[in-house]
Amino acid sequence: MSLRTDNEGEPMTEATWNDDAMTPDIDWRMSAALENVPRGDLDVAEVTSLAGAVRAWQKLDPEHQSAATLTPEHAIRIEGVSTESFAGEAIGVLAGLLQPGHDDDETGPIAA
Repeated sequence: MSLRTDNEGEPMTEATWNDDAMTPDIDWRMSAALENVPRGDLDVAEVTSLAGAVRAWQKLDPEHQSAATLTPEHAIRIEGVSTESFAGEAIGVLAGLLQPGHDDDETGPIAA
């Protein structure tokens, strides 16, 4: 933010938005539920880290990827849009943002 003055010399603030504000860093370790995917005979959501849920979605066949719903612990902002739940290919957008260093191996599933 910068401080500027208006025509009468009064201070005013000006916000400058850059790409980081449009898509801030994502907390890949936050909890997330992956739903509408096969879990044997049970219809129970998998709760794990966001990174783990995205990786699990990537392993699904296309039919189950389309039916899947991912709900993170809190909303995620991508390109200026805040989203509370992702379905189908929208999860693929998250997968495209997941970098190799975002590892959740030490957390594993929280509940099944």
